[in-house]
Amino acid sequence: MFYFFDSNQYSQVEQVLNLMKPNFQEKKATQVAAMFLKFGGGKMNYMKLIKLMYLVERSALLEWGRPVTYDYYVSMPHGPVLSETLDRINEGAAPDSDSYWVEYISASSDYQVSLLKAGCSEELSEAEDELIERIFKEFGDWNPWELVDYIHKNIPEWVDPKGSSIPIEYHSIFLAGGRTHRDAELIESEIEDLAVMSNLLG
Repeated sequence: MFYFFDSNQYSQVEQVLNLMKPNFQEKKATQVAAMFLKFGGGKMNYMKLIKLMYLVERSALLEWGRPVTYDYYVSMPHGPVLSETLDRINEGAAPDSDSYWVEYISASSDYQVSLLKAGCSEELSEAEDELIERIFKEFGDWNPWELVDYIHKNIPEWVDPKGSSIPIEYHSIFLAGGRTHRDAELIESEIEDLAVMSNLLG
């Protein structure tokens, strides 16, 4: 049996699917980055920053069943990337946009980004603050290429995209972290429920 949908029905389906997608939390992403930059002396290679932020996201998912920033993850040649965060590093904000990121994080220069002013962390929980500090204590002294090598060898959800990019789904992270398919499905369902509630409440 075949079902045919008109354009209005497709639009309604798309709206429902969008409700189930968590919105990127720019303030939290900025505050995570600002904490790492503060720990790093105010400046950091942005590839290293992205890798540290991904390790925070991954740890949060595996330990708590939810991410911190709700960014969109992709495998790129040098490892996993937080897509929305990388866009802000590479492109900054449009001149007429109201971007929280550009208040605190400089545009990239010579592969570095800097902390523009003392960051605040009111959007982050105490547990998230502690996780960021823990990741920095473990990996903060590593150079970017040491981190890339570590991730290539120890982060199973990363797939070599052969010069392109490949989405990394929550499900892949949960399986790589030792969860069962059933556990992964249940946690993903909980994240979708939280996204729906958040989007409905605005």
